[in-house]
Amino acid sequence: MTALALAAAAAGCTPPITNAGLAIPAAKPGQDERAVQFRPPFELATNEDAIVRIVTDVTCTGTLITEDLVLTAHHCVAARDESGRTLRRDQEPEAITIELGGDHLPWGDATVRAVVSPDCGYTSGEGDIAILVLSRRLIGIPTLMPRLEAEPESKETVTPYGFGRCALSRDPVHLVPRPGGAIDRLSPGHFVATASICPGDSGGPARSDRGGDVVGVISSSVMDGDEHTTGTSYFTRLDIWPELFSAAREIAAGASPSELPPYRSCLQ
Repeated sequence: MTALALAAAAAGCTPPITNAGLAIPAAKPGQDERAVQFRPPFELATNEDAIVRIVTDVTCTGTLITEDLVLTAHHCVAARDESGRTLRRDQEPEAITIELGGDHLPWGDATVRAVVSPDCGYTSGEGDIAILVLSRRLIGIPTLMPRLEAEPESKETVTPYGFGRCALSRDPVHLVPRPGGAIDRLSPGHFVATASICPGDSGGPARSDRGGDVVGVISSSVMDGDEHTTGTSYFTRLDIWPELFSAAREIAAGASPSELPPYRSCLQ
C-alpha cells in the first residue's frame, strides 16, 4: 500500500478509484419500474426538476432548457431493431416519454411531438446530441441554461447529473449528482473529464461548478458497475450546434422542419 493510501486509510477515507478502460454509451437497456403515482402541482418543483428522465426502449436523462424543449443525447432516442442494435433513424416521438421529478417516484410526465437531431451520433460519438420538442409547455417548471455562446474552458470543473443506476447500487432509480472533475481535454465535438457515470445517465447535463449552466451532455464513459468509480468520460459540446438549437426553437414555435435551413449536417 502506498504512503498516500496509508494516509487516506488512517484518516478514515478511501482513495478514489479510477478506471481507464473502454468508454461505452451510458444509456440503460430496458425500463426499470418507476411508476407514475403521485402528481403534485407544478409549483412544488425544485430547481433540479429541470433534469428529467427519458423513457423509450432504453432509459436516459435529459434537461429542460425551455418550457417545451428537452436536451439529451442522440443515442438515447435512436431507433433499435428487435436485437437492440441501433438503426440510423430516430424513434417515433410518440414512443418517447418524459418523466418529471427527481425523487424515487415521478410526479408527472410529458409526451414528445418532434425529435431534432443531427445526421450522426446514433451510437454516441460525433453528433451525440438531440433536442426533444414537447407536446405541451411545462409552465412553472424550472429550466437550466445551456451555454451556447462560449466553449467549455479547459480545467473548468463540471458536475454530471443523471437518473442512472450502476449494477452495485443499492438505491432505487432517482436523480443523482455524480462525482465530476476538471475538463482534461477539449476536442472539436466533445470534451473529456474524469467522472463517475452509471447506465441511464446518458443525455444528462454536465453543469459548470462555477456558473451552474449546462456546458455539455453525457455521452459515454468508462464504467465498472460501481457508482463510486471514476473513469474517462465523454461529453458532447453544445456551442458547436447553434443551427440545431435554432431549428428546435422554430419547430417548437410551429415551423415545419422542411421550411428551415439545413440543420442536420455533422460537418462542424
